[in-house]
Amino acid sequence: MERLPNLIIFLNLLLMASTLANAHVVKSMFPFGDSLFDPGNNHFTKNCTIQADFPPYGSTFFKRPTGRFTNGRTVADFISQYLGMELQLPYQELRQQIANGTRKEFPDNGISFASAGSGLLNTNADCGISPIQVQLQQFQALIDNNHIRKDQIKNSLFLLESGSNDIFDFHISLFPRLFPSAHVEKLVKVVVNVIDKLTSLGARRIAIFGVGPMGCIPATVLLPHLPIAPQTACNDRINNMVTHYNTELQKLVNDIPKKYPGVKSLYGAVYDLTQTFRADPKRHGFANVNEACCGAGPKNGKVQCGLNGTRMCENPSDFLFWDYFHPTEHTYELLAKAFWDGDTKCARPINLQALVNT
Repeated sequence: MERLPNLIIFLNLLLMASTLANAHVVKSMFPFGDSLFDPGNNHFTKNCTIQADFPPYGSTFFKRPTGRFTNGRTVADFISQYLGMELQLPYQELRQQIANGTRKEFPDNGISFASAGSGLLNTNADCGISPIQVQLQQFQALIDNNHIRKDQIKNSLFLLESGSNDIFDFHISLFPRLFPSAHVEKLVKVVVNVIDKLTSLGARRIAIFGVGPMGCIPATVLLPHLPIAPQTACNDRINNMVTHYNTELQKLVNDIPKKYPGVKSLYGAVYDLTQTFRADPKRHGFANVNEACCGAGPKNGKVQCGLNGTRMCENPSDFLFWDYFHPTEHTYELLAKAFWDGDTKCARPINLQALVNT
């Protein structure tokens, strides 16, 4: 019986340690970018034609379409869960709720501004999406109108992932107006401007994610005017631009501590991780890394999932790709886990867990 009080003390200390371990400095999160993060902004955007608000999108986790371009949660959703937060709602949904009186104020856990199909340039702007510049304007307006506090910004995590749609758009043109290197340089200049803007508004923790192997997704390997490399089963021309762009992003991240004193950042290696999954599918729980789970045509890469004539696989978790452009929830979960507590092959110079506790 004498040991019982000691056991209670030990358990209480253990509980306290666990609580402290989960008591992150970061209390809110603001994702910017495209479909890797978008929780449904396009669905709430009038006249936006790039949509995933119909079945079977969202069927695995949410059991309904949410506007996410996958069968469940996105990378941003998993990161939010690692932080112990509720999932960030779309800015466009929150704006409408406040306008119609169903919500009084914006939430304290952050807001997602990400818009699927968007880019660093005006890519797909005619489709009604919100380019990265518009996303920043939305964020700025909330600050100007005192909907987001400065102390909240200081203790927030900012996610940035953009560029994949700009790179795809470059390659679907038969006669690009720029050399590949000039196009990458143009994209990187915009990223620099985004970082300048976020830091000027008070951001102190910024996670910047590279672009994945765009040349390997079902839609791009079917482009008739671009050759496929037999040894990789991918379009190396697209992947070469992606790796060039990613290399420049890593340089930006390395320069952030010098250029913006007090700002912490990391680079998330989406490309490297995805190629690791493709190289050893079984180890990562995949049975198919070349075809989409849902779609139509060769590799299910010709028609968007859910449209007439498409079919869906029995187990989406077996697939790397959900539809002709986007990964499955299983892929996103693996990526998020690697970014959260992986080594420098996954995130560098530190991982997300370290970033949110500094």
